[in-house]
Amino acid sequence: MADFSRTHALPGEPTSPWLASTSEETREADVTRLEGTDSADVAVVGGGIVGLSTAIELRERGRSVVVLERDRVATGVTGKSTAKLTSQHGAIYDHLRREFGRQAASRYAAVQEEAIDRVEDRIDDLGIDAAFERVPSYLYGDEPDAIERETDAARVAGLEASYVTSVPPFERAQAAMRFEDQAWFHPRKYLLAVADELHADDEATIYEGTRVTDVDPGEPARVRTEEGIVRAADIVVATGFPIRDRAGYFARVHPKRSYVLGLRIDGRPPEGMYYRTGDSYRSVRTHRDEDGVLLLVGGEDHKTGQGGSTIERYRRLLHWARERFPVEDVAYRWSTQDYVSADKVPLVGRAEPRTESVYVATGFRGWGMTNGVAAGRLLADLLTGDRPPEADLFDPLRFTPKASLGKTVTENADAASQFVTDWARTLLSPDLEHVDRGEGLVVREGSHPVAVARDEDGEVHAVSAVCSHMGCLVEWNDAEASWDCPCHGSRFSPDGEVLEGPANEDLDARHPDRPGEST
Repeated sequence: MADFSRTHALPGEPTSPWLASTSEETREADVTRLEGTDSADVAVVGGGIVGLSTAIELRERGRSVVVLERDRVATGVTGKSTAKLTSQHGAIYDHLRREFGRQAASRYAAVQEEAIDRVEDRIDDLGIDAAFERVPSYLYGDEPDAIERETDAARVAGLEASYVTSVPPFERAQAAMRFEDQAWFHPRKYLLAVADELHADDEATIYEGTRVTDVDPGEPARVRTEEGIVRAADIVVATGFPIRDRAGYFARVHPKRSYVLGLRIDGRPPEGMYYRTGDSYRSVRTHRDEDGVLLLVGGEDHKTGQGGSTIERYRRLLHWARERFPVEDVAYRWSTQDYVSADKVPLVGRAEPRTESVYVATGFRGWGMTNGVAAGRLLADLLTGDRPPEADLFDPLRFTPKASLGKTVTENADAASQFVTDWARTLLSPDLEHVDRGEGLVVREGSHPVAVARDEDGEVHAVSAVCSHMGCLVEWNDAEASWDCPCHGSRFSPDGEVLEGPANEDLDARHPDRPGEST
């Protein structure tokens, strides 16, 4: 792999503790890839917390299942979360009460609480060592009136919430809301055990290292991969962004990236989970591993492909942590991506108006652990003929102009502006000689915008700068050494390989010496 040493200028191993402690590099031979054809009642695209929760819920209802995962199970967004199992999703309940009504807020709260209980029950039933622990969760900030409204809305929604004015170790916080009996866990250990349970079931199959290229809602429906096809009565698209979009999801959800540091500290760690509201949020929790205690500090979110240097975001996060905790060492650093729906409620259910066989789950707004488990149960209910009360709230085809119109207009105007600005900028872009070692730039070769990255050995990696999803121009992510699309969140390696969707086609390779020409 090419070395882009600017990405190594930051301290810490560039992975999460969930992935580092469950490394499967020596188990490559155990990967089962789809070759040829297979069939099941339901095909699930995506092996994260949504996909595997859906699969095991369907098996408990007697449906056969095939799961298809591009990488290894729980190595995507699920393996890069802060793994909080909580109903406290930032300042959400006052919003839900105002925009959707009290009943909707109560239903949202109930499914989140049920999701925590469901994880705990499954851990007990399967005997999983997943570091599950019940702890309090705090939402804090500098606007007491807003925190009071949120506390009241949460109580009315049926949650055990209390308003507090002391939030150790964040003495500067003016107000906070405390939720009792929330939880944290090790998401990958949990999902690997769920996967083992599915592997042991004759009516369930998991294919890893299997890249889905298309979804066809015919009769039967088909999931197409690079090596074969799965036929099914129904398909669940459990990816960050739907790989099939016939209902305008690109206009109703937007991608965001955020950053996490795993820190060793000298002293007693905080005992709960903490979330600071505001434009620049902060998330704090602890995790006990074989080397002691890690403090996980997250934040610095921004729209994917926008917002400048991502290396600087890690540095700002570390500076913030050092001002508040006796940091000894940075053990881990990683980033993650999620999608935010325009009205702040996830999109879970039937994907398209005129298609009965394709279902979707997206738009978790960074709260995918409980929402992912809840989505798995809701999808299983819908696929087996039930329609619980919360189905309308999460319905992807809902019409909520009051709650979403302003955000939809703003985000689509931003995507359109980014599209035009980036294309215009290519007319003034530097040439290949301006690309330093460890850097990436979009340069112009004739009429072609080309994404050029130069590694530390001086080798040039050149690919088309035009995202294969909808034609926006990619931007260089200096912390992850990737090309990120600022419109809809697709990400690519320096050599053009898709890292994250919605794109499912690689960027075209260019001649390093003649980047305007395809190879």
